[in-house]
Amino acid sequence: MATTSLKQRTRFFGPRIPKAGTRASGFTLIELMIVVALIAVLITIAFPSYEEYRERARRAVAQGALQAFAIAMERYKTELVAPTYVGATAASSGAGPGSPTSAVFPSEAPLDGDSKFYNLTVHDAGVSDYELRAAPKNLQAGDKCGTYWLKSTGDKGITGQATGVVSADCWK
Repeated sequence: MATTSLKQRTRFFGPRIPKAGTRASGFTLIELMIVVALIAVLITIAFPSYEEYRERARRAVAQGALQAFAIAMERYKTELVAPTYVGATAASSGAGPGSPTSAVFPSEAPLDGDSKFYNLTVHDAGVSDYELRAAPKNLQAGDKCGTYWLKSTGDKGITGQATGVVSADCWK
């Protein structure tokens, strides 16, 4: 069994004491504070951009749901004996605003997942025309674009938007 001196053992297991004229390795507290401050600044810059990206993605989902809803309305009309859009809503008359019947289309978007950000409704469903709307709710409730609408003629727009926001800014 080889014996090791105290000097050899402290070299591997003990504290490292710098020799005179050399500097200890590692980070100082001020260096760590600077790094933490830089990370905090980056987060405060990046987070609003990330939130805007998420809102734009939810808007795209609402637009896609409205277009799929319009296709479902056309299918609903062509499958009836007397082709009409009346009866596509859960309301008994079919002419007033209301949620679509479950046989036509779901009443919330996105269509999959648990978190819903838009209520889908049918407005002014008549014999030959309709208007579909996607009203924001939950996390999307304060959205600058407001409520999206799509008519049977293909016209589309927004209502209840923030000041200075036009339809072209939202329907992209």
